[in-house]
Amino acid sequence: MTTLVFYSEFDSFEEWSQLLAPHLPGITICRAEDVQDADTVHFALTWKPPQGFFAPFRNLKLLVNLGAGVDSLVGRNDLPDIPIIRLSDPDMARMMAGYVLFAVLRYARDIPAFERAQREQRWHYLHPRVPSSVRVGVMGLGELGGWAAQELARQGFDVHGWSRTQKEIDGVQCCSGLPALDDFLQRSDILVVMLPLTPGTSGLLSAEKLACLPPGAAFINVSRGAIVDQAALTEMLRSGHIAEATLDVFDREPLPPEDPLWRMENVLITPHLASVAIPASAAQQVAENIQRAARGESVTNQVFPERGY
Repeated sequence: MTTLVFYSEFDSFEEWSQLLAPHLPGITICRAEDVQDADTVHFALTWKPPQGFFAPFRNLKLLVNLGAGVDSLVGRNDLPDIPIIRLSDPDMARMMAGYVLFAVLRYARDIPAFERAQREQRWHYLHPRVPSSVRVGVMGLGELGGWAAQELARQGFDVHGWSRTQKEIDGVQCCSGLPALDDFLQRSDILVVMLPLTPGTSGLLSAEKLACLPPGAAFINVSRGAIVDQAALTEMLRSGHIAEATLDVFDREPLPPEDPLWRMENVLITPHLASVAIPASAAQQVAENIQRAARGESVTNQVFPERGY
């Protein structure tokens, strides 16, 4: 008997098990609390499992992470030395690119100003800007960041990107490395943060780095809250140095009710949903990797938590 154990507080066990079962005959799919024999668990499909979750499963062969970020798997003492894969789903990339495009267009077209005018019952005309006059910086050019940067470039924005290592993306001016970061930030009228959370990116956007943004810049974070000094970001939103922000992630989630960001009119808050796993489009990819692992073959989309991606 072989078992696939499932854990997620956000994803539907019923939907995932229903879609995976036809591809995995002979494998029992169950929630962690329903596992009858921990020694039969060879595969795990999880998102942010609690500490100690993997300890009973001594025969685990493969972990499938239900998302792109692997920061919750860093520094664990219960995870055996096994391949870990992430979802690499075009629908997730499209969803992320759509959210980023929405957020950028909202600022490029001055929608917050019209929202404020509407609340005041005031007719307020602002002439639309040419997209090529709006400088958009995309910080992080991995699979999701690269897709979003290309979509922004396709819309005609002046897009430049920053990453740890040099990338080449059509229509995007790419730079890399810490020495290039200040100049990159200084040229970002709208900054989109799409970096993975790693030891090298944690706290990277400090007060000093945020001050490099042009006065009146807009800030969009769809990666991880810990990359940004949230207190410094809040203060710059108060002062107007950063004029507007769209925040999908925070240093504490859920964002506590007493946090001042909730009450700031120049901040749009969403509950970490810019991109989520889509079972219907990702189930076959997950099943194929489980079948590979069962046959002792190498898997695709492997990640390394110590690197953060």
